[in-house]
Amino acid sequence: MTPSADRDLPDRERTPVPPTPDLSALPPDFLWGTATSAYQIEGAVAEDGRAPSIWDTFAQRPGTVDGGDTGDVACDHYHRWREDIALMRRLGTDAYRLSVAWPRVLPGGDGPVNAKGLDFYEQLVDGLLEAGITPSVTLYHWDLPQALQDRGGWPERDTAEAFAAYAAVVADRLGDRVSHWATLNEPLCSAWIGHLEGRMAPGLKDLTAAVRSSYHLLLGHGLATAAIRAAVPGAEVGIVTNHSPVHPASDNPADLGAARRMDGHTNRWWLDPLYGRGFPADMRDLYGVELPERPGDSAAIAAPLDWHGLNYYFPETVQDDPLGPVPHARSVRRPDVPRTGMDWEVDASGLETLLLRLTEDYGARRLYVTENGSSFPDTLGPDGTVDDPAREDYLLRHLAACAAAIRKGAPLAGYFAWSLLDNFEWAYGYDKRFGLVHVDYASQRRTIKSSGHRYAEIIRAHREQAARAA
Repeated sequence: MTPSADRDLPDRERTPVPPTPDLSALPPDFLWGTATSAYQIEGAVAEDGRAPSIWDTFAQRPGTVDGGDTGDVACDHYHRWREDIALMRRLGTDAYRLSVAWPRVLPGGDGPVNAKGLDFYEQLVDGLLEAGITPSVTLYHWDLPQALQDRGGWPERDTAEAFAAYAAVVADRLGDRVSHWATLNEPLCSAWIGHLEGRMAPGLKDLTAAVRSSYHLLLGHGLATAAIRAAVPGAEVGIVTNHSPVHPASDNPADLGAARRMDGHTNRWWLDPLYGRGFPADMRDLYGVELPERPGDSAAIAAPLDWHGLNYYFPETVQDDPLGPVPHARSVRRPDVPRTGMDWEVDASGLETLLLRLTEDYGARRLYVTENGSSFPDTLGPDGTVDDPAREDYLLRHLAACAAAIRKGAPLAGYFAWSLLDNFEWAYGYDKRFGLVHVDYASQRRTIKSSGHRYAEIIRAHREQAARAA
């Protein structure tokens, strides 16, 4: 049974936003969800046997996270998960994308299982199912156990193999209740931002380590896919990748070349091997790093996907930067373009473009928008409400892009808004707020924002339309 949205939401003063677009193209069984990740919301980093992750270590280094913030408490979801499920019911969502914290389940990365860690996720999944909410479980959202990092981390093949073993443990425990699985979230960020740019854990700036990590992340995906399917017959297994349409700053051949390189770095390096094309030759040449390939790896990486999750936030406009770091392309800030609080360009057409590219160029069988959202400097009003019309506008524009892509043939089956809650936003700390629900971090009080109320209204209207058509 799917819960209906709370019909007794409080009246509130509203800043005008555009009307809801025509979403009639969305199929009747379209999945409406929200998304979070373990390190960003759980807290309880040293409770019940959880060991440190690379993000615990990274956040403790001076100067790595704005404000010196950490995920030690975050949204205290580890203790407040029942309250958060109640929020999902009020929003009327029928799916929730969560991630499992690897160091909570296997504190050493491999070896003994922490029973209390698995118990937490079992209780959470059971609570979701009792509420009529489908759990979509992501196994890796960047929180590698520090114990594995100490042994070399993602640049080493052993980490990919340990990931598959961890996937088997979680799937064996939850597989009788969870059918929707994602192996990795945004491997691009783990490899490029974490190992090449140094702005995320583990904070390295090493091209060789970054390229080797990218390879082992995708290999880990393939090995984990096989492990999940062995443990859960009929499992629906996918991967979540983040992408951006890339545009040249001019029609100058140098800028056109820069756009091709950035597209390879951001898009093709990840998609081509997943869809059986191997790692792009032009990018191999550009990186100049020998891949740690072994027989059978390519087939493992290209294991058929039951679904593909797309995370989309912004497009890229680039110009040639021959003396800059790989991929020798510099992002250009276009003037007079709306931007979020992250200074990311707002362009909903990019979501449609990527959904169609995955459909037409790569033959994706089923798609989900697994993350899409916006940060703005939200504040509680004097009446205790949070009015965030810019986020409402962003949501509406991107849902319209979803409908447009479906009309053109994209097999889009659902949308997960990022994020359910304001949370620890990685290196930005707690300053950036993406949630449909406002979190006062001092009191942990949750308040549904106007965007959350609007999302509930959209979901309810879609369900009513589907019921009338049935």
